[in-house]
Formats: sequence, C-alpha cells, structure tokens
Amino acid sequence: MPTILQTMTVAARDRARMAEVSAVIARFGLDSLLARLGLGGEAAREDADLPTRTRRALEALGPTYVKLGQILATRRDMLSDEWIAAFEQLQSDAPRLPFEDLRPAVEAALGEAPETAFARFDTEPLAAASIAQVHRATLHDGREVVVKIRRPGIRRAMEADLRLLRHLAALVEARSDMVRRMMPGAMIEQLGREILDELDFTNEGRNADMLRADLAPMARVVVPTIHWEYTSNALLVMDYVDGIPPRDPATLRAAGIDPDAIADLGAQLVLEMVLVNGRFHADPHPGNLLCLPSAGEGDRLALLDLGSVGFVSPRRQHEFLTFILSLRGNDPGGVADMLALWSQAGQVPRERLLTASERLVARHGSGALVLNAMVADFFPLLRKEGLVLPPDLVLIFKAMVTMDGVLSGIAPGFDLSEALNGLRGRLVASRLTRLAAPGQMEAVLLELSRLSADAPRLIRAATARLEQADLPRAAPDSAGAIRYAGTLVAGAIVLHAIATFAGVIL
Repeated sequence: MPTILQTMTVAARDRARMAEVSAVIARFGLDSLLARLGLGGEAAREDADLPTRTRRALEALGPTYVKLGQILATRRDMLSDEWIAAFEQLQSDAPRLPFEDLRPAVEAALGEAPETAFARFDTEPLAAASIAQVHRATLHDGREVVVKIRRPGIRRAMEADLRLLRHLAALVEARSDMVRRMMPGAMIEQLGREILDELDFTNEGRNADMLRADLAPMARVVVPTIHWEYTSNALLVMDYVDGIPPRDPATLRAAGIDPDAIADLGAQLVLEMVLVNGRFHADPHPGNLLCLPSAGEGDRLALLDLGSVGFVSPRRQHEFLTFILSLRGNDPGGVADMLALWSQAGQVPRERLLTASERLVARHGSGALVLNAMVADFFPLLRKEGLVLPPDLVLIFKAMVTMDGVLSGIAPGFDLSEALNGLRGRLVASRLTRLAAPGQMEAVLLELSRLSADAPRLIRAATARLEQADLPRAAPDSAGAIRYAGTLVAGAIVLHAIATFAGVIL
C-alpha cells in the first residue's frame, strides 16, 4: 500500500493536475465511483447514469484518461454492458490548433521551415486528434504526403497523468478486493507502454515498415510508405492515401468498390496478422482503414494510424486458434481447457467451466461465426465465473472483434469462419516453416535426443504396471488403467525410436 510520504510526493510534484482531476470528479458527481473503488464515502445503490458521467469526465480530463477508457472498453470480462457501451463512445477528437502554434516544433524537427522542406505545405489541418494534428504536403519529387505533428506539451502532461494513475491504482488495489481482481496496476502499466509508444512517432514508422514487410504477399493491402528523412519522434511524414472508410456499403459501391470483396480481404488480413505473422493493427476501426478501388488486382484495403500494434507469441497463436477450432468443432472440453489456461484470477472448478463451455458451443458452434455475437456471450460468461483474461489476449479479441464489426457492417451475413477455413493451409505452412528454421530444428532434435535416456525407464515402468494387473480377473473398472498403461508402453516405444533417431542426426 502506498505510504503517506509517497502520496505527499506525488501531490507535491503534480499538485496542479491533481486539482484539475479533483475538480472534474466534483463537476461530474463521481463520488459514488470513488466509493466503489474503496476511496471513501458510500456508493449509491442505484446510479444508472454513472457510466455516462464517467465517460464524460474522462473526455474532459484529456487524452490519457480517454486512452484508459478505451482500454477499459475492451474488458468485457470485467465490466458490465452499460459500462462497456459508455466507454465505447469515448471521443479523442481535439480542437484544431493554428499552425503558428505548431510551427516552432515543426521547424525544430525539420531543421528548416516546412515551406522550404516541402514543395507545398498546407497550413490548414487535415485532421486533429488528442495527441497530434495532421497536415497535407507535397514532396519536391511530386509525391503527396501527410505530416503528423505532435501537440506541444502533450508528453509532459501525459507523464504527469500516468504518475497519478499509478498511485491511484496502488491505493485502490490495497483497499478493494473487487477492484484488485481487475489488476488496475497492470492495466495502468499497459496504458503507460501504449502512450509512450504512440508519443514517439518513430515507433509508428517502424510499425508501418514491419507490417508492410509482413503483408508483402498480400498485394491488395496497402501500408503507406514512411519518409524517414523527415521523420522524428515528434513528426511523421508518410504517403497520402486517398480512399473511403468502410462504413457504408452503398458509398463503396458508388465508388466502384465491392463491399463483399473488401470483407473477404479484411478477414484474410486480420487472420494473417494475428495467426500467421504474430503482429497486428491493434485498433482497426473504420477511421484507420481506407478502401481503394481496383488497381488491376482487385479492390484494396489500406492500414493507417499504426501507433498501436499488438504482438502475438506462437504459444498464444496456438491457444487462440485452439479455442476457435474447439468452439467451431463442437468440443466443449477444448473450450474449457483454454478457459482454465487463460484464467488469471484463480482456479474455477472444471465442471463449471465445462457447463459454461457447453452453453457457448451450443450457441456458436455452428452456423456463421460472428465474433461480436460470440463475444457478447463469451465475456459475460467470464465475469460470471470470475475469469480474467491476460491483457495480450484481450487485445487480440479487441482487434478481431473490431474488424469483424467493420466487415459485417459493409457485408451483412459475413462469416469469419470461411476465411479461417481458407487460411488453414497457410497456418500449417507457417508452423512448418518455423519448425524447419535451423536453430529451431536443432533445438527440437537436441531435446528429443535427451529424452531418449528416459524412454527405456518409461517402458519398464509401464510394463511393470501391466504385469501387476491380473488380466483374467480384472474388475471392469481396471480396463481404463490397463488401456492407459498399454498406451504408455506404445508411446514410450515410439518416443524412444524418434529420440534415438534424433540422437543419430545430432
């Protein structure tokens, strides 16, 4: 629990920001929320407007708190539907600044005036958000670009917010068992990593380069080129992409773009990123996607705003795929196994997990796989059983569900399972490629060769178990044990053969 000295230190360093936060809490009447968090007072029994007031307060407090609310909007395993609905409405729009307010930072980053660095620079902003403002420009070679400029003073303000939030998280973890289950400290650390990554525009540039390389085989996916000669941590210059957000199928058709083709491409894209490449756009909402008409190979899809990119380990890829395939394969046991593996909030009895998994399979094990509908059942189930998912897994679900919602909006009846079936060959090839990598293959063979020493012992132990069973007079319930021992013998023999072969190769 934070000490009084720690509280005083935080208060002294960020006293002005603390006063602003306190004033906003009072203005929106959030005393009952503080009471729920264990920070004094009594929580009102009925306060239906509290989620909406909290959302408005987060917007008033600025980008750090809006980002926190957006993270909370993904935690359906923790929060009820009314809180999720409120946080999903969070807006990060910000007033447009006069360019003269930004000019000193731009000239410092470029080393010269933008009118000199570019053949043309538009001082009227193209768009504005809480962290940055975007302007159009033309390079001296004629290419059209956008210039993303970090707002002055934003880093200092957000770092102060993070210090306050870390302290608040430590306080509520110490005082509320209910909140401790939500692991607010870990959530604030996640928030801090995301914010610091997004504030340094070189991270976004590197993300774009990596995703472009990952997706090179998908010729219909466009990732804008980064112009590194102009880019720094406070300024990002990339190709301008002229396209249409995937919000309305009629608008796409009017532009000569096939919504069904875009839906198919988007499904292939998100599955390729998450399950094959292990690197994905973490927030693929319509504002970060643009549809482009055919350039000879079919309609195209562009990825924008790559400040937030998620990473999936091979282990997590396997788990997520196992969960989806178990669900689609009418295998409640496989679904229950994944839920037990993922839980970060203690053990839940297997029977309860299995019962919950059976309900999930019954509702979503057949027919079109609509992730939004599945998640609408899945996360309340997690809350009921007290299961809390790891943050990286929540980010995967968020990206998949967001893209699924976009694609279903432009192509009603869209079925993600069809794209998943079509990708199975790529998934197998990806696994084999990783296994065949020289270092990976050598490690596998080395491990198998080490196992060869244990194989004879396993065979002897299993054989002894079989010999102890009185086969002619074995009771009916002995059959399972005998079959199990026989399986051990057979498996150990096969393992010994494989391990011996590996030892010979090495």
